[in-house]
Amino acid sequence: MDLLNTLVDKGLRRESPTREEALAVLATSDDDLLDVVAAAGKVRRHWFGRRVKLNYLVNLKSGLCPEDCSYCSQRLGSKAEILKYTWLKPDQASQAAAAGVAGGAKRVCLVASGRGPTDRDVDRVSDTIKAIKEQNEAVEVCACLGLLSDGQAERLREAGADAYNHNLNTSEATYGDITTTHTYADRVDTVNKAHAAGLSACSGLIAGMGESDEDLVDVVFSLRELDPDSVPVNFLIPMEGTPLAEEWHLTPQRCLRILAMTRFVCPDVEVRIAGGREVHLRTMQPLALHLANSIFLGDYLTSEGQAGRADLEMIADAGFEVEGAGEVTLPEHRVAGRGGCGSHGEGGGCGSHGESGGCGSSHEGGSVCGSVPAEGGRGSAAPAGPAVAGEPRTDLVAVRRRGAGTDLAPNA
Repeated sequence: MDLLNTLVDKGLRRESPTREEALAVLATSDDDLLDVVAAAGKVRRHWFGRRVKLNYLVNLKSGLCPEDCSYCSQRLGSKAEILKYTWLKPDQASQAAAAGVAGGAKRVCLVASGRGPTDRDVDRVSDTIKAIKEQNEAVEVCACLGLLSDGQAERLREAGADAYNHNLNTSEATYGDITTTHTYADRVDTVNKAHAAGLSACSGLIAGMGESDEDLVDVVFSLRELDPDSVPVNFLIPMEGTPLAEEWHLTPQRCLRILAMTRFVCPDVEVRIAGGREVHLRTMQPLALHLANSIFLGDYLTSEGQAGRADLEMIADAGFEVEGAGEVTLPEHRVAGRGGCGSHGEGGGCGSHGESGGCGSSHEGGSVCGSVPAEGGRGSAAPAGPAVAGEPRTDLVAVRRRGAGTDLAPNA
């Protein structure tokens, strides 16, 4: 297929595809899907080999958010039966982070619900970062606390944070349909603040909220222009008790096309498969590793993920390897010049270090989490009948009841 040959050539040169080419990827048929995966896989392997970076989420403060993000189980007015608790103490957060690092995670993502941190909140998170770094100096720490005020990114950097996450989530044109308590421009401003402070910026999207192909292409091209070091791709988990509870539009095939399009637009970025992979990719998850070079290990913010051991087995069985603590995620040209597929570099490229989103005004992988409460977690509900293509898979969703904020061991 001429389109795919063209996109591979551009990806190897860090050159941007056109909008028309990006849209054409999303419009490819299921018959051509394996060709699309193979083509995007060439670009992924060129920049990242067969390495998979593991990241681990710690939800520092859960629920009771004043923002009205329609996709979020922690939003204002949410009726989702998620865990609700105030700030974890630094030693509690450090213990939670240690479980993820022991499971193979290279980066720990510290997330807190809310519009944005107060200065006192920044002090709390700074103490937590220091506690984690004292326990494991090599671990990368990313903060995701919502909208930043002037000077806060610098303070996090001084405390030892390596990255800051704040997702754009959807296109500027449709942003007001998803959230009304802050603006798309607010999100862009926070990503720019992280950049300016010398933090590794991370910003991504949520697919499956009823958006069009044009919206998906718009947000990925906007991310390219922002030039974050990583682009997490979340797939909406329709949460019972939120406005988007009935939005079940994704298929495994569409998820793979979205990941492939993101890889072609941002060829040398750390593309991370974030919240919702288990629910929407399901048994097709191994194919997604040919497109993305990063995943979350274990559970998300308010929902359960695949068992950590199953993640590691999936990576090995697919012929990939876990990226070691001593390996540099970014391609050499991005480490040297911080330039990539966005507006900051000569050749284009998107980067490679960051997180998946967060809560409140920023949404981390799994902040669109949970749905059907399950006392025993994923798989404890009554067995479902045979899966039917296109039908909602609510049986694959379970509210997190272990790890941070509970007395139970985490899934890592």
